[in-house]
Amino acid sequence: MSKWIQAKRWVGFGALAAACSGGPLQVAPDGRTFVTSEGETFFWLGDTAWELFHRLDREEAAHYLGRRAEQGFNVIQAVLLAESDGLRSPNRYGAVPFHDMDPRRPNEAYFEHVDFIVQEAAQRGLHVAMLPTWGDKVPSDRGGTGPVVFDVENAADYGRFLGRRYRDAPVIWMLGGDRPADSDAVREIWRAMARGLREGNGGAQLLTYHPAGEETSAEWFPDDTWLDFHVYQSGHAKRFHPVERYTELLARLKPRKPYLDAEPPYEDIPLRFWDYLDWSGPKLVPSGVLDERGFIVRPGHFTLGFFDDYDVRVHAYWNLLEGGAGFTYGHNAVWQMHRAGQRAAIPCLQDWREALERPGALQMRHVRSLFERRSFIRLQPERSIVAGENADGPRRVRAAIDREGEFAVVYLAEARTVELAMGKVRGAKVRATWFDPRTGEVARVEEVANSGTRAFTPPSVGERVDWVLVIDAIDNELPALSATGE
Repeated sequence: MSKWIQAKRWVGFGALAAACSGGPLQVAPDGRTFVTSEGETFFWLGDTAWELFHRLDREEAAHYLGRRAEQGFNVIQAVLLAESDGLRSPNRYGAVPFHDMDPRRPNEAYFEHVDFIVQEAAQRGLHVAMLPTWGDKVPSDRGGTGPVVFDVENAADYGRFLGRRYRDAPVIWMLGGDRPADSDAVREIWRAMARGLREGNGGAQLLTYHPAGEETSAEWFPDDTWLDFHVYQSGHAKRFHPVERYTELLARLKPRKPYLDAEPPYEDIPLRFWDYLDWSGPKLVPSGVLDERGFIVRPGHFTLGFFDDYDVRVHAYWNLLEGGAGFTYGHNAVWQMHRAGQRAAIPCLQDWREALERPGALQMRHVRSLFERRSFIRLQPERSIVAGENADGPRRVRAAIDREGEFAVVYLAEARTVELAMGKVRGAKVRATWFDPRTGEVARVEEVANSGTRAFTPPSVGERVDWVLVIDAIDNELPALSATGE
């Protein structure tokens, strides 16, 4: 066995963790969502910053974390052993994670940089959903930069190292990293890492597994007790992905665990980008597609186009109205912290700093605002509220009702007149409010009869125009929807 370097436990995290959105997260007693140590409901609004530890210096990391906190995010997903040659390519201070790429020989200089970023996140009220490694460092037929360095024994040791070091930090552990755990041998490596984390942190932090595209953690670990909540990745292959293919399965599992989409379509990423890239040679794309700085100047090369803020909103509302405990946003430049002159894993339209201000990212605070004011933990999917047959694709209407009959939320991905079956919310009359998911403002409010079937027409109609209809009991005392706090 290689010499194991014992690293210090960062006890200074304790006070920060206590102040970070109410302390360490736990699963709520009903198994549907997350709560703080004080019992307060926690709405997960995440951002994918996979290369955060690897590619940003301390000033840049502080800027990124500060801006995301201002925008209403509260979870940052980042990888310790990054996808972009994270074992051999050093961080901005010249440090690699391990000596001689040995997981039993962590490099203190590398993890001190991680410590700084985790503390900066905590000071801003942000939890870090930390991936111990990207999945290409564990055996997989999917491949990747790698190299593969983990086996059952050193995965457990690495888990114990991380668990001890960050046990007092506001960290959530997310094993996996875009890979299927499709063999007994691979699953045992991940289980060993989870076991090591539990031994190191005394069970103080939540654990889950980040799977490959169009998969769920339950496909590989349906009964494992170490897995506290489920994650799925709807991925980047198509618009209007039918997320119920994941949510309906996960909602039926016993015991019930929270679930969420931890990697939906990223803003400004090409649809099915893998069909347009050549990873085998020195150039990912033909000459002329990128400019001298490495940014896309011929977007037509990607003939299916790019996901935009509309696509981001659709997936956010669809996932939450199907019972999600939160939602994770992503941007193609931000996940890889891409900058001019850098070889991108997936070509980008802009650099990471500019991408922080993209419309989809700015609109995520409105999602959180709505579902904290119309408590998402009380919602249950209700397809029968749509009168008649409910279409697929963009014309599919998603709806959920409050289990106590106080309110309902209806989302139209394609704004059009919709027939709804009334009486799902209590009272002879109800208040119907049109909420604009682009601005977070209320566009129209009216009181209507609460019986039979009624047609509702949003303030504007058309393809790729979306609206949220909130139906409230007249006498409820829920917070005003336009109070976004911005």
